[in-house]
Order: sequence, then structure tokens, then C-alpha cells
Amino acid sequence: MTTPALLPLSGRRLPPLNLGASAFPHHRATLRLSEKFILLLILSAFITLCFGAFFFLPDSSKHKRFDLGLEDVLIPHVDTSKGGKNLGGFLIHGQGHDEHRHREEEERLRNKIRADHEKALEEAKEKLKKSRDEIQAEIQTEKNKVVQELKKKDSKPLPPVPLPNLIGINSGEPADPDIREKRNKIKEMMKHAWDNYRQYGWGHNELKPIARKGHSTNIFGNSQMGATIVDALDTLYIMGLHDEFREGQEWIDKNLDFSVNSEVSVFEVNIRFIGGLLAAYYLSGQEVFKIKAVQLAGKLLPAFNTPTGIPWAMVNLKSGVGRNWGWASAGSSILAEFGTLHMEFVHLTYLTGDPVYYNKVMHIRKLLQKMDRPNGLYPNYLNPRTGRWGQHHTSVGGLGDSFYEYLLKAWLMSDKTDTEARKMYDDAIEAIEKHLIRKSNGGLTFIGEWKNGHLERKMGHLTCFAGGMFALGADGSRDDKAGHYLQLGAEIAHTCHESYDRTTLKLGPEAFKFDGGVEAVAVRQNEKYYILRPEVIETYWYMWRFTHDPKYRQWGWEATQAIDKYCRVSGGFSGVKDVYSSSPTYDDVQQSFFLAETLKYLYLLFSNDDLLPLDNWVFNTEAHPLPVLHLANTTLSGNPAYR
Repeated sequence: MTTPALLPLSGRRLPPLNLGASAFPHHRATLRLSEKFILLLILSAFITLCFGAFFFLPDSSKHKRFDLGLEDVLIPHVDTSKGGKNLGGFLIHGQGHDEHRHREEEERLRNKIRADHEKALEEAKEKLKKSRDEIQAEIQTEKNKVVQELKKKDSKPLPPVPLPNLIGINSGEPADPDIREKRNKIKEMMKHAWDNYRQYGWGHNELKPIARKGHSTNIFGNSQMGATIVDALDTLYIMGLHDEFREGQEWIDKNLDFSVNSEVSVFEVNIRFIGGLLAAYYLSGQEVFKIKAVQLAGKLLPAFNTPTGIPWAMVNLKSGVGRNWGWASAGSSILAEFGTLHMEFVHLTYLTGDPVYYNKVMHIRKLLQKMDRPNGLYPNYLNPRTGRWGQHHTSVGGLGDSFYEYLLKAWLMSDKTDTEARKMYDDAIEAIEKHLIRKSNGGLTFIGEWKNGHLERKMGHLTCFAGGMFALGADGSRDDKAGHYLQLGAEIAHTCHESYDRTTLKLGPEAFKFDGGVEAVAVRQNEKYYILRPEVIETYWYMWRFTHDPKYRQWGWEATQAIDKYCRVSGGFSGVKDVYSSSPTYDDVQQSFFLAETLKYLYLLFSNDDLLPLDNWVFNTEAHPLPVLHLANTTLSGNPAYR
């Protein structure tokens, strides 16, 4: 049984437990002495050292030379008439060196020690005159200097890489005044969401729009990493909200720090942060985004330190210690998590020239290719220690979804040269169509879930992305089945629209059944909520791009009006707990993916096709656009598909 706490939070998302940061406390035992006392200890040790050196220096009356522990001392050559051998511009003086020089050297060192001793005493007196607050401020200043030096070391310049041919990053203005008005309305909604986050949740991961304060979940650990800022950047850019974009860039430059003792979801941080930073870099050309993306990627690499190379679900950004979700089939990793890294990691290798990222994701692919698949289906769970499947549960919704999406998009992103990925996608889709896709009694096409040898006739909101995926993958499909897959995409879009249309609020539930007389309707109370999810609108947009059927814009506008009417509050936008209630209660969370995905897809739906054209851009599972890497530009090697 799925509970709300286990339901995925975002588009192609895994189900994190909503325990909050407090579920993972990091206890830090601290033994703080007063700073004055510590300072006095240090100074007294230094003064003792000085006195010792002063009183126990060798006496020249007893020793004929001040022995520095060197039998031969190299002195720059001035005059060879004093004796000794001239070697390469240096004069070697042995045991017969002038005693007068030794006495002078001893006296000079005594005077220096005496001066250092007096200076230390003066500094100690000055320190002891200062207040506790002044001493603390000085200590903090020194700490800040150390932090800045470490940041400089982390910010090594990356090698220059030619940018791919970037087309359509600031166009798309529709000629039709009605369409333009609708697009402007969506832009206004984005500004409302951003401005309230800016005012009430700035720097926090997300916003509680009713309580008007910051919000976070355990997928981001216990740190304020500004998830909404990073997630929203590319949406702000393509909407022309450049002042807001610069605000976000400034925060990232000054405040986004990954050297924190925080346990985060590898999957979520990859798709939201690395994906968001890479997209912002490609759109704006600002180096800070590329540098931050590479820094963060380095923090995720320890998650791959498992016996199989299948990464842990979570990793501590500071210690590098990884682990899996406790609820995930006996400590398994999850297909949609470790299978949704390819796009971002290939771009990291492209931008840095470092093959480590590419090799990590290709290792995962090679391992999966060797494994048996029951009925040709990929189970959702894989044990990273043993390399064996967990329970045989297959889904195109939560836990499985974006794995299939990234197989198709790896092929598209490689300029259709990664034929290995395309074959894996085609094989998987054939198995899904055979075992999971069915028609209801009422004629609605749906995608069920395979559990313990039988099909569960239930479809999740997350699964609705698949309509767009089938349309995107139609061109290039086997046996001239492009028309078939475009039609399948249209049928899924229709079913998901029905799930919206059959509610009171005209917003879709989290999951809906196809049992008996119940079709495209949620039955359980814990499946009736809507948390500003993007998947249905995503499919409308892809179907619009490939067919230009006006019904997709009509359906998108219905959803826009419903979100604005029922989810908008004075402090932003909130999810609702029951889409079948005429007076729903709010969940009081403005998800970061609402700005990254839902509003972006709506804006693109009412834009011309020359804004982020699909021949040149591929969207990651968080709707962050990454450019197609044409073969001439790539630094990838080792995979025959890329040669």
C-alpha cells in the first residue's frame, strides 16, 4: 500500500519519505573553552619557547662555531681570495670558517629572538585588553579567510570548450494576440511565484506560501541550498525575466556552497541542481553556473563507490558516505534514480574533458545490458551490493519512469548516434506495450503497473509524461511505427486529460483507477491530491509540437485557469489535498518543480516552435534544456555508439 509519505514529490521523481530534515539529525558534540583562555595558552607556550631559545643558545666561548647542523654551508661567491673552492658561483667553507663571522651570526640571532619575544609580549598585552566579542570577531575573520582560500582552490578554471550551436534561446513570440495574452498570463504567474519566494523563502529550498516562510524536505538534506533558485533559472531566462535571473545568479555566486554536512538525494540533486546549472550556463554563457555544476558533481561521485558501481540513493556531501532508502526492497537502489544520470553526466564530461562522469553512467548501462529481464521488463529495484534485482515490480510511473525517458533522450542528445541507447529504449517500449498498456471498458488507453506477476489497473499522474515520450520517440522507431507511437501518445494524453476533467477542480489526482465502472478517477483519499505537478502539461506540449492540434492548447489553458483559481494564494502557489472537493485545503508547499517544469511547459505550449526547438535541445526530466551534442564537438570516446 502506498501512503502519501512514500509518494514521489516531483516529475519523474522517487518517493522520498516526508520526514523532514529533523529525521536525520547531525549531532555535534562541542567542547568550547573561552577564546581568551585558548589564546592565553597559545601565547604562554610561545613565550616559553622564546625564553628557552634565548637562555640555551650555545656560548661562543665554549664552541668555536655556531653549528647549524650543516658541515658545509653554501654562501654566494663574492671573492675567492679568502680560500676555498669556487663551485658554480657558490663558495664552500668548511671547518676553518672565520670565528668572527660565527660570533656576528650568533649575536644577530640573539637580537632577533629578543625582538620576537618582546613583540609577542606586546601582542599578548593588546589581545588581553580586547573584549570577548572583539576576539570572537577576529577569530571569525580568520576563519572566513581560510574558507575563501579553499573556495579559490575549488574554483580552478575549466578548460575552454566550444559551445554547441545554440538556437532559439530567446524567441517564440506568437503572432496571435489571444495566444500572446495567454502566454503573458503564464509569465505573470511565474513572477508571482518567484517574487513571493524572493520575499519569504529566499535561500531556502522551497516556499510555504501560506505560512510565508521557507520549506524543505529530506531530499535536500538539512541545508539551505536554494533549490527553487537553481530550478527556476532557465524558466526566468526564456521568459525574459532577466532582472530576476541576475538575482538568482548573484545568490548562487555568493551563497551556493556544497561543502556542507548534509545528506542529499543523488537523483534529485542531479536533475534539479546539476541539470539546472548546466541549462543556465548554456542559455546565458555565465561561467559561474558551469563551475558550480562541476563542483557539485564531484561531491556526488562517492555515491558510486559500491561493489557494483550502481550508486547509492543518498550521499553526504561532506563525508561522501552513501546509503539507500530504508523502504526500498531490502536496501536496493531504484531504477529511476540510477537510470536518470546519463544526460547530465555526459554533458559534464563534454564540458570538462574528464571521462569519469561518462564512464560512471556507461558502466551502469553495460551492467543492465547483461542482466536478465523478466518478460523483457526492468524491475524497479536493484541491489548495489549483489547486482541482483529486488522485488519484481515494474512501473512507467514513480520508481521507473525517467529511466526509459533517458534511454530515448541519450539517443537524441547524441545527435541520434547512440544507437545502443535507442535499441534499449525500443526493446523496453515493446515489452511495456505488451505487458502494461491496456484499454479500459470505456475505451481509455492506460499504463498499469506490474506487481508480483499481475497487472494493477492503476495509473499515476507521474506516468502521464509517457504520452509525450511516445510522441518524441516516434520518429526513428522500428518497423515504420512512427504513426503508431504518435497515436499512442495522443491516447495517453486523452486519458490524462480525462483524469483532470472528471474532478471538481479540473486538476488531476495523484493516481486514478480503471476498475469496473470507475475510470480515470481516484478512489483512495490519499490519491486525491494535486501538488502542482507538470507531467500532463508536459505531454500536451510535446503533442502540440508534433501535431499542432489546437485541443492541446485548449487543454493547457484549462489547466492554467484551474491552477490560477484554486492553487494561487497571496504568498505564491500551493498544492491542494482533494481535487474532488469544491472547497479544498492547501498543502502549503510551492514545489521548486512548479517553476522549473509546470510553468515552463505552459509557457512553451503558448510559444512558437522556434523557442527551444526539439532538433537542437533535449529536456532533462526536470525540464532543463540541454543542447544536442553533435559528433564533431564531442570529447566522448570509448562507446562504439559515439564513434
